[in-house]
Amino acid sequence: MEIRIGIVNSGRELSFESAQTAGEIEKAVEAALSTGTGVLRLTDEAGKVYLVPAATLAYVEVGSEKTRRVGFVA
Repeated sequence: MEIRIGIVNSGRELSFESAQTAGEIEKAVEAALSTGTGVLRLTDEAGKVYLVPAATLAYVEVGSEKTRRVGFVA
């Protein structure tokens, strides 16, 4: 699943692939925005951990899950 995170006052965005589901990512974002700590914690497919302060989140874009096609296309 591709994730793109926009950060306030930054011209660049954070983009990575994650094995987490869209529901898990949505719950993590909601928890980060609602708790007092306010840190979004996500991991990518390689196991790297990304910590983003919730106060600096501009947007979080969650892509669709990729499905691989099997067979040949005529």
